[in-house]
Amino acid sequence: MPYITVSTVRGILDIGQKQALLERITDLMVEIEGQGNPEFRKSVWVKIEEGEPANWSLGGMKPTAEMIATTFGPIGHDGRRMAKA
Repeated sequence: MPYITVSTVRGILDIGQKQALLERITDLMVEIEGQGNPEFRKSVWVKIEEGEPANWSLGGMKPTAEMIATTFGPIGHDGRRMAKA
């Protein structure tokens, strides 16, 4: 029974991207560990952990919500990515 955890910075993935990631990781585990057996899907746990930007660093720089929104586009109240300004 695999347990997969994806750690990322809050604000990078929108709701659709999270759903796609959960589905594709599950599909991959069924294909590889489950050897293609569709029943194995019931045993695959996938979790996305989102950490606050202030708790992350890339190259010594802490990302801000503004930096993330500028790079990836803001996420609206519905959890979906809005077009970059």
